[in-house]
Amino acid sequence: MDAVEQYVRELRTIRFTGSGVAETSYYSPLSLLLNEIGKTLKPRVQCVIHIQNRGAGLPDGGLFTADQIQRGEEPDLLRGTPPSRGVIEAKPFNADVEAIANDEQVGRYLSRYGHVLVTNFWDFLLVGRDRNGNLTKLERYRLAESESDFLRTSSHPRALAAGQGERFVEFLKRVMLHMAPLASPQDVAWFLASYARDAKSRIEGVELDALSAVRAALEDALGLKFEGEKGDHFFRSTLVQTLFYGIFSAWVLWSKRQPPNGQARFDWHSAAWSLRVPMISALYEQVATPSRLQPLGLVEVLNWAAAALNRVDRPAFFARFEEHHAVQYFYEPFLEAFDPRLRKELGVWYTPREIVQYMVARVDAVLREELGLPDGLADPNVYVLDPCAGTGSYLVEVLERISKRLEERGGDALAAHDLKRAAMERVFGFEILPAPFVVAHLQLGLLLQNLGVPLSETRNERVAVYLTNALTGWGADNPDETTPIQTILRGYPQLLEERDQAREVKRDKPILVILGNPPYNGFAGVAVDEERDLTDAYRVARATKQPQGQGLNDLYVRFFRMAERRIVEQTGKGIVCFISNYSWLDGLSFTAMR
Repeated sequence: MDAVEQYVRELRTIRFTGSGVAETSYYSPLSLLLNEIGKTLKPRVQCVIHIQNRGAGLPDGGLFTADQIQRGEEPDLLRGTPPSRGVIEAKPFNADVEAIANDEQVGRYLSRYGHVLVTNFWDFLLVGRDRNGNLTKLERYRLAESESDFLRTSSHPRALAAGQGERFVEFLKRVMLHMAPLASPQDVAWFLASYARDAKSRIEGVELDALSAVRAALEDALGLKFEGEKGDHFFRSTLVQTLFYGIFSAWVLWSKRQPPNGQARFDWHSAAWSLRVPMISALYEQVATPSRLQPLGLVEVLNWAAAALNRVDRPAFFARFEEHHAVQYFYEPFLEAFDPRLRKELGVWYTPREIVQYMVARVDAVLREELGLPDGLADPNVYVLDPCAGTGSYLVEVLERISKRLEERGGDALAAHDLKRAAMERVFGFEILPAPFVVAHLQLGLLLQNLGVPLSETRNERVAVYLTNALTGWGADNPDETTPIQTILRGYPQLLEERDQAREVKRDKPILVILGNPPYNGFAGVAVDEERDLTDAYRVARATKQPQGQGLNDLYVRFFRMAERRIVEQTGKGIVCFISNYSWLDGLSFTAMR
């Protein structure tokens, strides 16, 4: 049975015996729930009811990590340390948790233990202290709007758990982790993903009519349709990811301007001003305006997310990796925790840096040794495309190799200028998801800054990474400017410009190298005709057995065909270097493709 369902069922059973004590009879279900959730964390968190008085009174419970549990025989037990994850103050069902939080007793607990989870078993409020020592309400979760409402809905424990269980469990996990050190990219990713899941739950089933124009504009820019349940899921997930990655990216840039241990606090409301990509700034501003966020209940969640970022040990966070690589270790764990279903559908998997380095080195060697270009990737006539750029791993490695080659030739101010021009004019990336698109821009911008050639804000410089569907828009036809979608797009000039710049790359640039790690699965949107027809050339064999089965429907096959056609039909020569599913090497569906 689900832990939340079990908890609600036991609360109801105790209450309706008519013999329970208003407060203490309910400690056991609460402890069992917290322990069931706590054992999924690393380190494991254990709830202990009625802990010792350490000079501040007797808390109703304490939250201990596994390393605080002593090993050895009973006579050797020493006086333990205070619960590292805070204490619990529980009151009867009819108590007001806000009034309890302001009680003098809770104040004493805060002074001694740092955090207090105040609850009446259906309303939960986590409180702590701000930098000035004043009580602050950190997070709150209510299983119902009132005691009577909870008693009514608790008569159907399974339905209550199905509707609220995921968000409630995420909240309790955050409670147990709130006092944990926050330094690694993976831990920061988990916290932001947890808040993002809460945000996504709040907009599930909510009509987003006010954002219908944004939806239509994105559909046109990405060359797909958000149709059906999967398309709607993708669109909502995209909105939430845009919000949270906009905030995260703004925090990274803000952190670079602040003293490592300074007292300044990050404010998410300023995020739009930190995003240097016009299209993403426009999308973020459309989604993040108070008039849109307030009715959806997202302001509260974004405040929590910003508070989590303000708890991060920034020197430790950025010391884990080279600065411009740190973010790539963040995206995959974020998406895995936030939306594992979407991650699987989109084939989003981290590519180890060693593999990226090897592939880029091989491409560089082939350019020099087989295509007669002594400078390889550093040759100004070599145009490179990663059609599924993700967070920009391949693009970062390409630019780093160009930088090294330019240094070998005797790096000077002109060479630095050549590197920046390469990032802006001939090393291209396409990405269909706004979140990794933001990260790619962030990483490449930091790389150029670290190499001494930062992008100019006054000249609105940007790297050549575009939000687009790499599998569409390669044809020569121009869009009909009189259609309803074009009318909508004129209201979003940044989206229109992004689409047009991506089309210019697809149609006019002499791409010589196409490399990357294309996804191996289906996509949440509905493919338009151009994408759906990509694999037609592989469906009829001329000199071998005809293809059998459905293997050609796999998404990576479309990327192969796109790359093959782009090199053969437009450039005339070049290199395709992909990581791919192995199935095309021997599968019965791929006879014509081979």
